[in-house]
Amino acid sequence: MNGRLAGRTALVTGATSNIGRAIAEAFADEGAHVVVSGRSRERGAEVVDAIRARGGRADFVAADLDGSPQASRALAAEATSALGGRIDILVNNAGIYPGATTADTDEEMFDRVYAVNVKAPFFLTAAVAPAMAEAGRGAVINLGSWIARLGIPQGSLYSSTKGALETLTRAWAAEFGPSGVRVNAISPGVVQEPAPGEVHPGEVMMNGTPAGRMGHAREIAHAAVYLAGDEAAFVHGIVLDVDGGRTTAAVIAR
Repeated sequence: MNGRLAGRTALVTGATSNIGRAIAEAFADEGAHVVVSGRSRERGAEVVDAIRARGGRADFVAADLDGSPQASRALAAEATSALGGRIDILVNNAGIYPGATTADTDEEMFDRVYAVNVKAPFFLTAAVAPAMAEAGRGAVINLGSWIARLGIPQGSLYSSTKGALETLTRAWAAEFGPSGVRVNAISPGVVQEPAPGEVHPGEVMMNGTPAGRMGHAREIAHAAVYLAGDEAAFVHGIVLDVDGGRTTAAVIAR
């Protein structure tokens, strides 16, 4: 535990698996008191137990972020209470990805994805950021995606929501930054933890990149720790690409 976030409090949504879990664990390892949020109490308890076993501080708050202002406000209130009255860091990570083409997307699916991926973080930020601004400090970190800028055949709906969230990042930086609240985003590449011996279909998407492999959730978490901490005090409104070079460079195979 290095203590880069010692004394801070953090709420991480979608923190019961993959990137969200890695961020929650990394924050706790750096000294933050973390609220792990998600729909599954069983998986949430597992994450909290793992953090506490390493000497960290964590609590679980169940939330089904359906896009309603009520759900976001309820999570903000419960998390604030669990964290002793304040949230210093908010990570908007929760999201859903439907593997559907445009023609296969009906209105119900469209509304559901926008509700979870855009409306929920919008209203959660609206519930949390003003208190940060009143305190004169805070950090909001949104999770974007590389496919917001590099199109793939079955990602139109999801990528458009991540594009919206990256746009909100810049708007919120302008809105809350003058009050001491830094708002930034991370754009991960393909991040999965395949089982030993398993070939994940996402691996092909990282062919031709400088990294030449899928990312690990902990690599995204390292970026989140940086954006949450004092080392990023002069960083506002950016989208930090942590994608193995997927959106910036092409490697010619020999």
